[in-house]
Amino acid sequence: MADYSGYQHLLVEVREGVALVTMNRPQVLNATDARLHWELTQIWRDVDRDGEARVAVVTGAGRAFSVGGDMAEFEQRLGMAKAEAFAATLQTMREAGAIVHNMIDCEKPIISAINGFASGAGLAVALMADISIISETAQFTDGHMRLGVAAGDHAACIWPLLCGMAKAKLYLLTADLVDGKEAERIGLVSRDVPQEQVLPLAMEYARKLADGPQHAIRFTKRALNQWLRLGGLASFDYSLALEMLNFLDVDMEAGMKALRTKSAAQFPSVRTAGPSHT
Repeated sequence: MADYSGYQHLLVEVREGVALVTMNRPQVLNATDARLHWELTQIWRDVDRDGEARVAVVTGAGRAFSVGGDMAEFEQRLGMAKAEAFAATLQTMREAGAIVHNMIDCEKPIISAINGFASGAGLAVALMADISIISETAQFTDGHMRLGVAAGDHAACIWPLLCGMAKAKLYLLTADLVDGKEAERIGLVSRDVPQEQVLPLAMEYARKLADGPQHAIRFTKRALNQWLRLGGLASFDYSLALEMLNFLDVDMEAGMKALRTKSAAQFPSVRTAGPSHT
């Protein structure tokens, strides 16, 4: 059995072949500070190595799944010296990439129980799962446009496959909210159910998979994920690099200010962006 005692913000309980992974920062809606972001890169490898775990279920403590990046840390980065900010951004890029790659590479099925709001890295975990169960009243957004950066956490990799390019572009370019019912209707999630049924249904599927033919289940996941490896990951790695480039843009400062003050963002690029170049 793997040793999960070193995790600070993930609670891991393995019982009868099912590893229940809970993001546990409910006081900040499970925002992914530097520690939790790093832990989300490691947990899938540990689950993969754990001889006692055959399936993983991931959820959030409290009323949110995860609101994504911790805004306080983004604010801190704006005040860093160039070399320090570059190093921090490079680390973020490595970890954001590892979350997606490690979830794809994990041979064991991952089920997300999306119990509340999800965004950013939290949404990446929610939608990169092999099976996703969402509360019909839960909402999520790929909120990158609100911050003024490219959608780079996971969306270019998986959204077009899940819901088609038209819906992917609609929601990624506008950062509009999606609720559980709409998410299931357009194919972004596997099932939407009443709030109180989210985790029980996720555990029901987990039990079915944990008791099923393990080699066949893992080989099927591996084969299906070839669609992501053939094209999705190339799009993802490209989008992630562009997101990090936007971290140097003054638009991000405007987006941060708007989120902090809960006002409409005034992005400088609206006035300064020249003609597009291809």
